[in-house]
Order: sequence, then C-alpha cells, then structure tokens
Amino acid sequence: MELRQLRYFVMLAETGNFHRAAERLNMSQPPLTVAIRKLEDELGAALFVRSARGVTLTAAGRASLEMARATLAQADRFREAAREGAAGERGRLRVGFVGSATFELLPRLITEYRRRYPAVELVLEEATSMEIARKLAAGELDVGLVRLPLLQIAAVDTQVIDPDELYAALPEGSPFADAESVELSDLAAQPFILQSRISVLHSITLTACQKAGFMPIVAQEAAQLSAVLALVRSGLGVALVPSRAAGSVPQGVRLVHLASPVPVLTGVALPRDTPSPLAQNFAAIASNSD
Repeated sequence: MELRQLRYFVMLAETGNFHRAAERLNMSQPPLTVAIRKLEDELGAALFVRSARGVTLTAAGRASLEMARATLAQADRFREAAREGAAGERGRLRVGFVGSATFELLPRLITEYRRRYPAVELVLEEATSMEIARKLAAGELDVGLVRLPLLQIAAVDTQVIDPDELYAALPEGSPFADAESVELSDLAAQPFILQSRISVLHSITLTACQKAGFMPIVAQEAAQLSAVLALVRSGLGVALVPSRAAGSVPQGVRLVHLASPVPVLTGVALPRDTPSPLAQNFAAIASNSD
C-alpha cells in the first residue's frame, strides 16, 4: 500500500466520480481506475460500489475513509517536520553557557531565538568555557556561549559576539567603593576573590594584575561568578567581573570602572565538524545581536 493510493481513494470518495477525481489529481482516468482496483485487491475488500452514475462507498470504504485521511495528514506532518528539521526550525538544541552570560546576553538571545523558532526545544547547561568546548567536540552540546580566548586548543570554531570590560567589584565599605574609577594597581594590597582556575576569567584577572605590576593575594576561589560576588559582599576581598554583571550585583557590592580598561570577550562556539542547522541558526542570532 502506498500513500498515493490512499490519496486516490480519498479523492474518489470525495468526488464520487472517477473522471472528476482524475481531473483533480492531474492524471488520466485509466491509471486511477487501476490504482483503486489494486488497492482493493491488497485490502481484500471492495471500497466502492460502481455504477453508471459514479461510485459510492461500501461499508469497508466508509469504515476506512477517516483513517485514510488521518494517515495522509500524518504523512504531511512528517514531511513538514523533516523540512523544518533540515532548516533548523524543529528539534532539540543543547546550549552550553558560562555563568556571566546569564546577566544579559543569554536572556536576550533566548527571547529572540524562541520568537523565531518556537518549535525548537531548548536544553540549557551552565559550565565553564573549556567544559563547553569539550562537550561540543564530543557531541554532548550543540552550541555554546563561552569566554574568550579559550585556554586550551579545542575542536570548535568561535566568534566574538559580546565585547565587554572588567570592573572592580568592591564591598561597599571599601575606600574605593564610591570612586568613579580606580587604577587596578590601587587594589594591589587587597585580597582577591577569583573564579576557579579552569575559568578564563581566572587567567584574565591574573594577567591584568601582572600588567598592573603585582600578583594578587588570592583569598578565595569560586566556581560561579554569582558566588564570587557573594564573597565580595561578605568582605572577603575584591574581584574583577564583567560590566554586564552590573544588573545582578547583590546589595552591598559596588562595581567601579577601571581607569585602564581590561577587555573581556564572550563568543559563540560551534563544533568544527558539521554543526547542526539548529546550532547554526542560534549562532547566527548571537552573531547579529546588539
């Protein structure tokens, strides 16, 4: 049994006439007659009563008509799903993201992506940049928002999408908390809260301090940026965080501009080998976001 046979059956049932059904199907009548007869032979039951005035459904035809229509509709949905999948408009997209992306970038991208691709299921996973790169290469994630540059060589392609700069995160009791800007070297005597060593921000902070002429006194390390800010709030030390964190800074913490800017970059990462259409669509939105 083929879908075209079901389509012929439904059209003939709706028109009640071989000639009219053949016209609507853009075919000649003899092949339609042969196809219907072959379908009846396969089913072992007559679907139509034939007469000089046309055809009417038999009991078998009436019982199977709605099922035939449903089968054709399901086949159409299958074709549409396949087309949408190939175009990256339907499916399941696994997105890895660094914690700092949650402040502003990720919500903005997710809103726009859902608007354009409402049939895609999003699965979000927070991780470090290198964990995201490893999972992309291993096929465990489809696309990632990472901090650049990556500290290790990874089989991923990256593109900068969100240039930013670091600010000093200070407890409100700090003598620099109300300043418009501060030199990083002025914080040399302060204990520092750093993200864990596998974080790109860890490396960027150390490099910035070295360029400012000192090695920071590390009081504590934390895996997530939110934890870093919480530790700053408790008075354990100061930290360098992206300016995008300004909207999520807890009470008791001040962000102060660095007089000598320290750039920090967020990028979108794709697996180097055959990224999915879903991932490519997400990356395109990320690359064109403001």
